[in-house]
Amino acid sequence: MITFTFNGLELTARTGQSVAAALLSHNERITRLTRISGKPRGIFCGIGVCFDCLIIIDGKPNQRSCITEVKEGMVVVTQDGA
Repeated sequence: MITFTFNGLELTARTGQSVAAALLSHNERITRLTRISGKPRGIFCGIGVCFDCLIIIDGKPNQRSCITEVKEGMVVVTQDGA
């Protein structure tokens, strides 16, 4: 098991898990808010085709959480807008 943070909370994940899968295992479903209306979005396709699961990872916005492997010490934050 490894640890990472999501919105300031320390969470655990299995080695090799995607960020999306790790978040879902902790019942965290919202990865971003839309830029115009602020509506929540989360994991939709789970294979990197759509862009609903965009999130900020280690300070880099617009990362697809479903195809990004979670790493020890990773800092993940909900993305607000574009």
